[in-house]
Amino acid sequence: MAVHGVRNNRIFHLVAVNQRQRRNAKPIELLGVYNPRLKPGESTKTIEWSVQRIKYWLKVGATPSK
Repeated sequence: MAVHGVRNNRIFHLVAVNQRQRRNAKPIELLGVYNPRLKPGESTKTIEWSVQRIKYWLKVGATPSK
């Protein structure tokens, strides 16, 4: 997960990162977005992700972090 946005208004990106690079390295690919803030008129929080790309990365040997 990569954290973006200003304090008290964070947006989290689900990303693929090379394990051999440093922690804050540029991600290989953006796999999803989680915005915990509710927009006016919404009652539930949503997560947008690319299931096909996540399956691809898991198939080629990626290991998800905790």
